[in-house]
Amino acid sequence: MDLDHFKKQSTKLYPDNTKRIAALKKKKKLLDPIFQAAHETVFAEVDCLECANCCKTTSPIFYQGDIERMSKTLKMKPSVFIDQYLVMDDDQDWVLKEAPCPFLGHDNKCIVYESRPTACREYPHTNRKRVFQILDLTLKNTLVCPAVLEILQVVSSALNWKDELEFVDKNLFGRSQ
Repeated sequence: MDLDHFKKQSTKLYPDNTKRIAALKKKKKLLDPIFQAAHETVFAEVDCLECANCCKTTSPIFYQGDIERMSKTLKMKPSVFIDQYLVMDDDQDWVLKEAPCPFLGHDNKCIVYESRPTACREYPHTNRKRVFQILDLTLKNTLVCPAVLEILQVVSSALNWKDELEFVDKNLFGRSQ
């Protein structure tokens, strides 16, 4: 994975993706199944271990349960875990003090995978229910995750096809779906 190329490409596409997200916000009832299908299609081809850009550049939010679970795995007290690895951000959330993630191995594998934070377990959030609620996060994630960038392209294409088919059906055949 050429992350420099991805960064240039995702930055270049960001203005168009901002428009795509704005358009998607108007179609919230349609999004879940389309995002789910796009997520499955893209991740059938993507190996996150080839990239790990999320672990190299961003921090998940650590909830209290995450802190307790990871502390136990690392055989340390939660207060020591917090002191060693975390800082409170402007939103009053616990996040990592540094990037890349200190738990990212040289092979891009998470050394605490079974205990990883909830946010890591759910990333990149493109297969969740009510995805319309996190479209702004999805837009930000197009700058972090090549798969999210591709998923947004697939979703936009699918919705454009649906719009075109509805237009043809309505205008040529006088019916709407």
